Amino acid sequence: MTGIYLYIYNHSDKEYMTKKNTTIYDISKKLNVSVATVSRALNNHPRISQATKELVAATAKEMNYKQNNLAKALQSGETKTVGVIVPYINTNFFSSVIRGIEEELSPHGYRVIICQSHDDTNIEKKQLNTLLNTQVDCIFISISRNTTDLEYVSKILNTTNTPIIFFDRKKDVPGISTITIDDHKGAYLATEHLINQGYKNIYHFSGDQNLEIYQHRLSGYISALNDYKIPVVEDNIINTGSSIEEGILAMKNVWKRKIKPDAIFSASDFTALGVCKEIKNLKLKMPQDIGVIGFSNEPFTQFMELSISSVDQTPVLMGKISANVFLESIKDNFSGITIEKKLVLKPILCVRESSKRK
Repeated sequence: MTGIYLYIYNHSDKEYMTKKNTTIYDISKKLNVSVATVSRALNNHPRISQATKELVAATAKEMNYKQNNLAKALQSGETKTVGVIVPYINTNFFSSVIRGIEEELSPHGYRVIICQSHDDTNIEKKQLNTLLNTQVDCIFISISRNTTDLEYVSKILNTTNTPIIFFDRKKDVPGISTITIDDHKGAYLATEHLINQGYKNIYHFSGDQNLEIYQHRLSGYISALNDYKIPVVEDNIINTGSSIEEGILAMKNVWKRKIKPDAIFSASDFTALGVCKEIKNLKLKMPQDIGVIGFSNEPFTQFMELSISSVDQTPVLMGKISANVFLESIKDNFSGITIEKKLVLKPILCVRESSKRK
């Protein structure tokens, strides 16, 4: 038998017809060469001449041959598929990281499966297991905000050869490479900028302190104040989430205080946007009455009626570097060596109207 037959019902003449899928046996028969030669030519085997490869490829195209990716994966041990788990896909940061991963891996023949954890550890675990059962070649993860215990990830590393790479939100787990931005430095630059613009009472809306990225942004804020001999006031550090609504609420609350802020450094652009909305509601002027700077450089920060200063995390670059760490790990595995990489990217300060007094 040289093919698989699909039975198709033709509604116009009420008859069944058969359509044959071309196989490598059909190509072999047409070219009068061995099946092994056809298979090797299609898989770019070095022992097959370029002329034969081109002839087989042209014949395969002519006969509408579709390669069986599952069979190829079973033979090579690779599915040419990777998985990405992010908290949410509807933010520019995470979608840009995914873009970087896809752009870097696509030329190497990889496809990307995208999963959302919705910032839920239980969903994150299920998505991870789903991707492992799909036999992806690598999994990229930015962990959810309530993920604290990563013992389940360590168990996976002990039972599978699938590499796991953390980006942005991460925990330190032996055997896992991480690609992050220097959040401490980014926060330092943001706070230093506000100080250099003449602001004196700088508040920090700190984000969820369960996540390392926000811990490091808080420490960067504190370091800048210390270096410029400005007292660190605990009451000026407001623990917020990362939403517009929480930015509005936090700004409402601090403006009721006797001693008010003259600048806000927000660990999130979305919270900063909420701050700006409430500043407008309070009839205050930026940057004269109060300065605002966020973190992430979401696209809306540039296109507001009054643009918002922010710290760029270079997410596309982060995605590309994450992908390259995976590609390099493939080479490492062939040599029997596993190299754990901890890469930290430089943040970029983007100064705009919301904080530029001078």
